Amino acid sequence: MADPIPYGYTSHDESTTHDKYTADSPPKPNATAIIKAYLRERVPEFQALDAARREGWNDPDVDEVFIRRRQRADNADAASQEKFFRMMIRNGEELNEATGGFNILRDDTDEIPTSIVDFCMAPGAFLETALRANPGSRALAFTLPPDKGGHSVLLPYHEAVEVRFLDVNLLAEDMGCLKIPPDHTEPSGFIPRQLTEGKRCFNLALCDGQVLRNHPRAAYRERRETSRLIMVQLALGLEHLKNGGTMIVLLHKVEHWNTVQLLRTFAKFSTLKVFKPSNAHTTRSSFYMVASDIQVLHAQALEAVKRWMKVWQAATFGTDEEFEEARRSSVGPEEVLEEFGETLVEMGREIWRIQGDALAEKARNGW
Repeated sequence: MADPIPYGYTSHDESTTHDKYTADSPPKPNATAIIKAYLRERVPEFQALDAARREGWNDPDVDEVFIRRRQRADNADAASQEKFFRMMIRNGEELNEATGGFNILRDDTDEIPTSIVDFCMAPGAFLETALRANPGSRALAFTLPPDKGGHSVLLPYHEAVEVRFLDVNLLAEDMGCLKIPPDHTEPSGFIPRQLTEGKRCFNLALCDGQVLRNHPRAAYRERRETSRLIMVQLALGLEHLKNGGTMIVLLHKVEHWNTVQLLRTFAKFSTLKVFKPSNAHTTRSSFYMVASDIQVLHAQALEAVKRWMKVWQAATFGTDEEFEEARRSSVGPEEVLEEFGETLVEMGREIWRIQGDALAEKARNGW
């Protein structure tokens, strides 16, 4: 089966041999290399994936394949968009079968309807999956307006869903920034608070947004936009989650330093699973982190929200030095691997196997 092409996908999605987790440099220059070396010594599935990626780097046809994919994605018609929406519905159903991530566990004595927040909703497949799994739930959905490069909303009308068309990367007040520096490039572009301060009202947070190529934005945003988008989803999702709730987060490259740190953080205050669809996006490094039974008042959870907000603020308003300082880890990869390495290996095996097998098949049969 050919790897389906999502419409409007970003550089994140081009994650086969030319995969990148983020457009930014990692906080520790050699951290990812150290993690990869650790995995090559211990994990046959990662060894096979690493070899398949290297083979792809040497294939002169791969770049042309991605150029054609981008062209088709950027000019997707209504039929292609609908096809992608249905594919993502299947991905959501497969994720739920494997992890139970969409199933909200509720107290039968609680008369308040369960609640979902989706930070980058359109086209709406994952929110549709969540609503089907939790009849009677209400939802708040943010999504980039189509006239600013956002996807079309294909989610059927639900009376219980409130959709707000806005750019979540402009939620400065929600992210703890009450005053915009007057010399900022876009001082009037930021959006007033959207979520009630201090209120934990969601049982499930969907955090699968990606930077879109067709989204016109100021030049200052380009280099750090990916970091900002993941930070705003993580920080606001966790800050407003009810105790025991679940977050479903789209990530890339299990072995990347940024990803390893994030998985390690969530493992301290939640039950953690990872999932990669077996029939879509298999050549890409994308996967989903499903963090359930999150203990939102755990000291590490509270600290994580503060840290993610600090990184977002530095990425939005700070200098390069301030940004690097905000996201610098207090521990190195060696210490992280000593503590978390075995868990990382067991989490990543199936994801690396799926991507490695898919890349090897492409190498044999052509792209």
